[in-house]
Amino acid sequence: MSTTLNRIYIAILSLIVLLTAISIGYYGFSYYRLPVEERFFNDSHNLLKPSGAIGHGLGIIGTLLIIMGVLLYMARKRLRSWSRMGRLKYWLEFHIFLCTLGPMLVLYHTAMKFGGIVSVSFWSMVAVFLSGIIGRFIYIQIPRTIEGRELTLNEVRNQKQDIGEILKNDYTLDDESLNHIIDFTSTKVEKYHKNFLVRILIKYRNDRYAIKNVKSVLKKNKFTNVQKREVMKLIGGEISINRKIERLNTMQNLFKYWHVAHLPFAFVMLIIMIIHVIVTITFGYRWIF
Repeated sequence: MSTTLNRIYIAILSLIVLLTAISIGYYGFSYYRLPVEERFFNDSHNLLKPSGAIGHGLGIIGTLLIIMGVLLYMARKRLRSWSRMGRLKYWLEFHIFLCTLGPMLVLYHTAMKFGGIVSVSFWSMVAVFLSGIIGRFIYIQIPRTIEGRELTLNEVRNQKQDIGEILKNDYTLDDESLNHIIDFTSTKVEKYHKNFLVRILIKYRNDRYAIKNVKSVLKKNKFTNVQKREVMKLIGGEISINRKIERLNTMQNLFKYWHVAHLPFAFVMLIIMIIHVIVTITFGYRWIF
């Protein structure tokens, strides 16, 4: 899938979630905005209450979407026979879609009313959803192959080019200018602050400073616009690799800690959800069948 198709794919999934949320919210607005004690007298009560035809259906569909989202993504990650069934990145995006649409339908199923043990499942679901957003951010920061496999530190380092050799062979630069460019684009991780967020800000500032100074060196050596673009593309690639090296270990460690928070909430949500379904069926609640 090309970058353009991937963006269209994500846009379609996002649009489905957005339109579904707006449609249900608009249809049930007059009901959901009422205090709980007044809803019984609303014309939509028998349809939109948690045990109603629509409300109950939203709960069932939302639950199935969540279970599908979890199981399909786990199968793609862990089953060797599924390893060639599309890039993991696309499966993750579909997992996020199902596990966003599902909780949203479950929210409408509750009719914005939470209580009892089910509220534990609901807030666990909220925690899973929010931690999933954080996990997505961490995931995209980790360098990966085109198939979605995490790159090792050595693999990332092997992507680096010998900027000095390329500039020396392909362009006319004096030794002082060449050394300046190499120095500006070299990795100086050891000088960065221990705090990760501060380190990101310092890295960004240093990269902007490096780009500014490289442009100044190129201007001093009277490079043409075409040559400037070629060299700045090389410099941009070098800075990008340096950033990957800088954040790789940090993000991998954060991802491990993230699993400690994400998975327990997911298990709590699923277990209580199953108990809720069993109790509902035991007490004779049925949907349209």
